[in-house]
Amino acid sequence: MKKEDLKILSNKTHPKIRLNSICPYFTMFPLQFPYNLLQKAKKTDVVYDPFCGRGTTNFAARLLGIDSYGVDSNPVAGAIAQSKLVNVKPAAIVNLCLDILLSTNPKNVPSGEFCEWAFDADTLNDICKIREYLNNKSSLTKTEIALRAIILGVLHGPIMKGDPSYLSNQMPRTFATKPEYSVNYWKKENLVPKYVGLVPLIKRRSEYIFNDQIPKNANGKIILADSRNVKHIIDKKFTWTITSPPYFGMSTYPQDQWLRNWFLGDSDKVNYSTKSQIKHYSENVFVSDLSEVWKNVAIKSTCNANLFIRFGALPSKSDKTPSYLIKESLKLADCGWKITTIKNAGQPTDSTRQANQFKNSTGKYVEEIDVYAVLKN
Repeated sequence: MKKEDLKILSNKTHPKIRLNSICPYFTMFPLQFPYNLLQKAKKTDVVYDPFCGRGTTNFAARLLGIDSYGVDSNPVAGAIAQSKLVNVKPAAIVNLCLDILLSTNPKNVPSGEFCEWAFDADTLNDICKIREYLNNKSSLTKTEIALRAIILGVLHGPIMKGDPSYLSNQMPRTFATKPEYSVNYWKKENLVPKYVGLVPLIKRRSEYIFNDQIPKNANGKIILADSRNVKHIIDKKFTWTITSPPYFGMSTYPQDQWLRNWFLGDSDKVNYSTKSQIKHYSENVFVSDLSEVWKNVAIKSTCNANLFIRFGALPSKSDKTPSYLIKESLKLADCGWKITTIKNAGQPTDSTRQANQFKNSTGKYVEEIDVYAVLKN
């Protein structure tokens, strides 16, 4: 990687990569990881991530002008990742927001103690206008995709000095605390929600994120689906797959994002179902599910395609090493993936990453690994 590129990628506030931080969300690898790997890719190659999360691999491909596809079963992840591939003007986002607020009367504004403490009543009403407008559409324009992702990014977060950066009462940025805990905290700290205007906040965020330095090429697609069952959804062949599956035992993504899931049309209650996720009942079941993903990737890959997996473990959840679980899943897939290299990736350091959510209960980190494989079939 060139020194200039490294300097840009290391600075999250650089105009060229601000879009990658449109919504705070747990991620399994930094932007530098897929960007470094794709230095050897051709412009005609196709990149794939079957656990795309917030679309870091896809954004790296966009920076390099390479087509990419991503799949994720989490609606929040899919909505964020989709925004990484759009190219819109800030003024169009602001005008859309204004039009919705002036023309929409929400039919369903949630009530109850959590809502009363989480949002100012007028702010919540405006949020619901945007929510109902977007969720009543069968498909979204690029501008609507951008607005949706910006709202997801500002829906909840800490109270800041100066102009408000988030719509909620005091909350974390990366995940939503559960209703009972949140209400008890707000009451204890005597934190009353204040009115936050959507339009000025959307204007500031859109002008900051969607600037002229973002590369215009963004061919590809983000698909909301189960990566164990996507054999026939994508019509192109992949030459590069770069991904990071959930660690074994890490199965609370939907619950941690329950408030953002509500904005996307789900219930305002925490949904604990996991039917569309990799199963974590046992290590054997987990490995079996992962093997189905590798089979699907192989079906849609070219001969000699590259597979790069960054993976780790929660010490309290598994007796098996990350290396063992990945090797067993590729072996069980039995579809031609040949491991060429396994090396340590180091300990997680980014405080927004999913692994750090468990740091108080799991003791020392297990070093992440990078697994490189080639398709020989």
